[in-house]
Amino acid sequence: MLMNKDPNLLSSKENKDTYQNIFESVVDGLIISDLETGLVLEANPAACMMHGFPLAEFIGKQLTTCIHPDSQFVFSDSIQELRLDGLLDVQVLDVHRDGTTFFAVWRGTEFTYQGRACMLGVVRDVSKRIQIEQLLSQRVEIRTNEQATLLEISYILASTLELQPGLILDQLRKIIEYAHGGLFALKDSALITLAMRGTRSLEEFEPIHIPLNAPETLTVLFNRHRPIRVADVRSDDPQAKFLRSLLEDRASVLLEGMQSWMWVPLAVRGRIIGGVGVAHDKRDFFTAHHADLALSVANQAAITMINSELYGQAQALAVLEERQRLARNLHDAVNQSLFSAGLIAEVLPRLWDRDQDEARRSLIDLRKLTRGAMAEMRALLAELRPSTLIDSDLGDLLHQLGSAIEGRTNLPVDLTVPKELTLPAEVQVAFYRICQESLNNIAKHAKAGKVVMVVRQDDAVVELRIYDDGQGFDVEHKISGHYGLGMMRERAEAAGLLLTIASQPAQGTEIKICWTKTPTLKIFDKETL
Repeated sequence: MLMNKDPNLLSSKENKDTYQNIFESVVDGLIISDLETGLVLEANPAACMMHGFPLAEFIGKQLTTCIHPDSQFVFSDSIQELRLDGLLDVQVLDVHRDGTTFFAVWRGTEFTYQGRACMLGVVRDVSKRIQIEQLLSQRVEIRTNEQATLLEISYILASTLELQPGLILDQLRKIIEYAHGGLFALKDSALITLAMRGTRSLEEFEPIHIPLNAPETLTVLFNRHRPIRVADVRSDDPQAKFLRSLLEDRASVLLEGMQSWMWVPLAVRGRIIGGVGVAHDKRDFFTAHHADLALSVANQAAITMINSELYGQAQALAVLEERQRLARNLHDAVNQSLFSAGLIAEVLPRLWDRDQDEARRSLIDLRKLTRGAMAEMRALLAELRPSTLIDSDLGDLLHQLGSAIEGRTNLPVDLTVPKELTLPAEVQVAFYRICQESLNNIAKHAKAGKVVMVVRQDDAVVELRIYDDGQGFDVEHKISGHYGLGMMRERAEAAGLLLTIASQPAQGTEIKICWTKTPTLKIFDKETL
């Protein structure tokens, strides 16, 4: 009877049943294995289900049967660490009976079971967690690449002064896949394609003009500065119908073979200046995330288009100002010299009959005026053709400047220059410009009786000294409205020249330009002349 049984025996049996129930009900896999033989001695239902074996078949198998070959080495090392430290904690790739794999975390401890050194291993399937982590990592990588690409696109577009429509579409394609694309500018109530991308025939297609006849069309296109996505361009959706009505006739080439469409307005301060339209041959291809990325590129593209427009206006203004400057120079220098020469030539015959000595002096003046006018014209031609400043010998250029000043002001210029004087283009232009500005300042302000220019060179240094015996000035005192000296210093610094100016009131002025040869020089762009 139950009353006559040993209480200790009953307690032991109850404990055993309790532990057995716990062992079998744990949701993680539990495996007891022999550390010497590596055989499985016991396993709970969860462990059997994880690896696809019935309990009877699982017991007696090698524990490594559960481990994928790629993880065998790591798992074996972890078992060795368990023998030393008494603990196991490792993530490996486990194998199911049918050959499928899953990621598992093994945690184990060493204990004595049935008189043998064994390991109690706890196995947890972490495949879902690993998949989520991998998916998250992929998304982070994608977003990181997108941000890096956006920064690169922003830098490329911001550093482009002249509009390159194809470049904008090419940069957009780096982050958004599309089949057909077009960049449009709004001009005179019409959208005009500046560039198209897709097939070769599309890219070589002549610009398309899309008239915006209805006033509300522009409002729809602006869409409060948000992109418009059309899932199916052939559907009865109002936006699809609007798109088909807009891209009629020749513009329909952008929709040939396409299923989905996205329009991104180009706007600055609420004013639409154009847009970007892209299409794909898959239905409902463009996502809200695509729209956000495209809007980021479009905003930068709009700024680029505005900058390009301002740059064009600045260039036109610069051309106009340059023409006006040349016109002033022609009037102030060449025209006056020729006018004076004409007066002398007109009175010369009568003067010759009356006083030949005076006539000879007038002939000398006439020769100076004509030579000066010719020198002025050569200098102006050099302004019109900047390559002349590079291709000509510096000595010849300085002679032209000196002759122009002599003819204009009757101020003698004494020039000494070596026969062979070779300088890098950037340095030669800087010498010429600084000398030109110096002579102009002398003619306007110095009230000098003579000018001396001397060029010296040796193996390492080229030096130009310009001296006048005029009224001089205080170099420490800045005169309002006079920017010549500042411009000279800027030119010298840009070309790597040393510019020094020495002057005192009533003691003349000396300007020294010095260039020391270096192994390397910057590349010089003729357009910056």
